[in-house]
Amino acid sequence: MQVEVNGDAMELPDGATVEVLIESLALTGKRLAVEVNEDIVPRSRHPEFTLNPGDRVEVVHAIGGG
Repeated sequence: MQVEVNGDAMELPDGATVEVLIESLALTGKRLAVEVNEDIVPRSRHPEFTLNPGDRVEVVHAIGGG
């Protein structure tokens, strides 16, 4: 299936979860926020939140500073 990730088309297996997407982007363990169709998906729901064809996903990296 195809989803849009940060404005770019990305192909994922049917039934992929947010966790699968994060693994595909090599971002496992990183501090980030994920939004699907303008709704934030809490980290606790990443393993169970199933993506659908055409979903618009935004992945934002948390950057520390001071």
